[in-house]
Amino acid sequence: MLVIAYFGVANAQEPVKADPPKEIDELRLKLNESGSHYLKATFLNQIWFRFNDSNPGTQVLGEPAPQTFDIGLRRTRLQLYGQLTDHVFFYFQFGQNNFNFQTQNAGNRKLEVFFHDALAEYKINKSNEKLVLGGGLTIANGLSRFSQPSIGTIMSMDVPVFAQATVDQTDEFSRKLSIYARGQLGKFDYRLVLSDPFPITTNGTITTPITVVNSPNATFAQIGHHKQYQGFFMWNFFDKESHVTPYMTGTYLGKKKVFNIEGGFITQANALWTGDGVTNTFHNMNLWSIALFYDSPLNKEKGTAINAYLGYFDTDYGPGYLRYNNAMNPGTSVVGPYPAGSTGNAFPMFGTGQQIYAQVGYLMKKDLFGEGNGTLMPYATVQSAKLDRLDKQMNVYDVGVNWLIKGHTSKITLDYQSRPVYGQQGTDIVRSDRKGQLVMQYQIFF
Repeated sequence: MLVIAYFGVANAQEPVKADPPKEIDELRLKLNESGSHYLKATFLNQIWFRFNDSNPGTQVLGEPAPQTFDIGLRRTRLQLYGQLTDHVFFYFQFGQNNFNFQTQNAGNRKLEVFFHDALAEYKINKSNEKLVLGGGLTIANGLSRFSQPSIGTIMSMDVPVFAQATVDQTDEFSRKLSIYARGQLGKFDYRLVLSDPFPITTNGTITTPITVVNSPNATFAQIGHHKQYQGFFMWNFFDKESHVTPYMTGTYLGKKKVFNIEGGFITQANALWTGDGVTNTFHNMNLWSIALFYDSPLNKEKGTAINAYLGYFDTDYGPGYLRYNNAMNPGTSVVGPYPAGSTGNAFPMFGTGQQIYAQVGYLMKKDLFGEGNGTLMPYATVQSAKLDRLDKQMNVYDVGVNWLIKGHTSKITLDYQSRPVYGQQGTDIVRSDRKGQLVMQYQIFF
């Protein structure tokens, strides 16, 4: 009896082993018992460390700069969204883009943060996604999946920005004030959008509206205001893509098998103009694309997967339209016989003509570097454009690799971009050379 009592006491004194804490993968607050009504918060930060071989004639704050090194925040975002009832959904996004040493707004570097999205949606039937009506400030667009990309899940270093066709011209970083209908009818996805574009005079670079333009090359018109009509359509051959928000996933990292044929358009009457100094001629903007998108596991046991995209874009902005751009340009001005806007790392990204964009990436086996240390996803992309103002085909190449430490939540990307350089010979824009930039990005996305 004494022995039995002794062991009973000893066992009673042993500490109770608690279950290990469960790792959470999202910040989500349930509003009802089932969790179908919820609030969710996410945040994203993409930090760039970049060396750039500058375009000829580049200056930085008045000094010649044949090369530059800069540190910047490509994107910093906070998101809050949720399903409030069976029918009502809302989405807000707040943040900034392209924040580096020369960032300023009206001479103040602290005025760059703004609302990217502020929208509300109403689902007609709570049990399906056949018809959702929405409105507000939104990235819901036509043209292509890369016109409304989920930038936290993109495969490459960056999206093909030319697909965000009017970015910061008549929109707010690709967002517009819009009403839209979107949904899924079986394997068919659609979205139809009516947008109220911003005037070009409020994009921060033009201060004095003009009544007569003197240029044979189209620019966005400063007179008149016309609504913009957009559509995007997609057929899902295998798994259907998510329809929680208007944003479209870049890569599922083998979690889904997706193969889609996609097409879209954007049209706006009298969006651009040309002139002879006496009278103006207005031009409609008509853009359309068609594409294939494939993202699928290859070996589920090993965790390997592939991502591929091939898209054709026909972009009519009016005669001679051409716009230089590139992400977070480190240059401030250009001197010499070079096109306006060709400073720093810029290239002729937007223009009237035709463009092809292709990308391919391979996700290597899971835990390539040991458990908890992630794996690699090398990739390559090409943007090839035949634009009316350029004398030769324009090709921009990117090659890189993602170190997916914890999927898209924590990843490091190393990317090299090769771009063409153009000079000005009279009114002709002539290709002369190539330059490159090397970027390392660290992304946190939760």
